[in-house]
Amino acid sequence: MFKSSKLSVFLLFSMLLILAACGNGEESSAESDDQADETSSATVTISAAASLTDAIQEVGELFNEENPDIQLDFNFGGSGALQQQISQGAPADIFFSASQSDFDTLVDEGAIDQENSSQLLKNELVLVVPEDKTSVTSFDNLTSAENIAVGTPESVPAGEYAMETFDSMNLTQDLEDKLIYAEDVRAVLTYVERGEVDAGLVYRTDAMTSDKIEIVDAAKEDTHTPIEYPVGLINDSENQEAAQAFYEFLQTEEALKVFEDYGFVTE
Repeated sequence: MFKSSKLSVFLLFSMLLILAACGNGEESSAESDDQADETSSATVTISAAASLTDAIQEVGELFNEENPDIQLDFNFGGSGALQQQISQGAPADIFFSASQSDFDTLVDEGAIDQENSSQLLKNELVLVVPEDKTSVTSFDNLTSAENIAVGTPESVPAGEYAMETFDSMNLTQDLEDKLIYAEDVRAVLTYVERGEVDAGLVYRTDAMTSDKIEIVDAAKEDTHTPIEYPVGLINDSENQEAAQAFYEFLQTEEALKVFEDYGFVTE
């Protein structure tokens, strides 16, 4: 009787141990699944220069074909304005700038590590006019325009490059009263498309997206700071793995081909 009772207790104890182990296994498996879900269903916020709008959205579509569970949220604007947003704590996982100086500001502040950044693209500044206007035909007769749209220099790199170009060509004094400032380069393009200004300065990549304008001239490289597009991961990102995946995809041949199709020069 004693032996039988002892055996029963032993069997019961063994069954409890097995059940506990199974429970822990299921719990661990559930935790792993939850972690996988967190990675696969993450949302990546990309603060990107307005001039990247069409190209990077197409790149994003290609990325989502391979990573359907990672949502990409794009925040487009002037690089200076985006940099200030990030500096002030706005949520972002990746910064893709049209200005090296704005990008360097975040590196200096410790928001981006240099090793988690890449110099990816280059662009060109061009003079555009509405398709049905011929009063402005180049920088040589730009002073004949009544009004000219440029990005706000303090927050829009294209506007800063435009002002550098005017300074280099000794045109600033003659043009300063004619300048219409816009919040980003796409707004400049819209002013020109609508015929609200006689001319505007935009990136070649933006000009290529419109059939309502005409490119009449291009600024020489030595008239302004090189137009470069650095991209980097934000250190405080809450979605590091997903952000890393998109950051690496941006540097693939497939992604770079899309940027080239939109007129960007790849490194």
